[in-house]
Amino acid sequence: MSSTDKGNDAQGGSSSSSRASPAVAAAAAVASASTSNRAPAPQQQLSRYESQKRRDWNTFCQYLGNQRPPVALHQCNSSHVLEFLRYMDQFGKTKVHVQGCAFYGQPEPPGSCTCPLKQAWGSLDALIGRLRAAYEENGGTPETNPFAGGAIRAYLREVRESQAKARGVPYRKKKRRRKNDDGDDHDPAKGGRGGGDGSTSTSSIPIH
Repeated sequence: MSSTDKGNDAQGGSSSSSRASPAVAAAAAVASASTSNRAPAPQQQLSRYESQKRRDWNTFCQYLGNQRPPVALHQCNSSHVLEFLRYMDQFGKTKVHVQGCAFYGQPEPPGSCTCPLKQAWGSLDALIGRLRAAYEENGGTPETNPFAGGAIRAYLREVRESQAKARGVPYRKKKRRRKNDDGDDHDPAKGGRGGGDGSTSTSSIPIH
């Protein structure tokens, strides 16, 4: 092959390459645009309960970290939980009358008083339930769960009873309904069969 032919071949290859370059560039641009326009995968939104549980857990862990000296999670016990519940009282919105107050035991006092605001029993009970679940979700075991101890249950029971007396709002346990042989519901609290207003739900202390 002569040098002239080689030169023509070189020019032909260069020309072919230059003609292919815009097409390759256009394809790359389309691929890039397609990738950039692809919507990100939607994140699963937490339920109201899960969001509240996460906030409660973060608050409790921060509370342990603010102690002097700081308390590690594996060192946490029921005493720390009880101290946390008492600490949370300062953020309560429920008026709890003390003995000696003129409105003690009145569900709807006619005036104001200087009795303290505290966390309602229902709020504390729900808080402990969320923290108990969060503890095990974050690596804790049921056997070492400080939120499930007898001391915590006793404290909640004491708060429930004292607030019921102070606010004049009795707490009544939900009575189980049993069925007679003929299949009709019988509520022992009503002394009859299938009668009454059907109200067997728990009447608990209101949460404000």
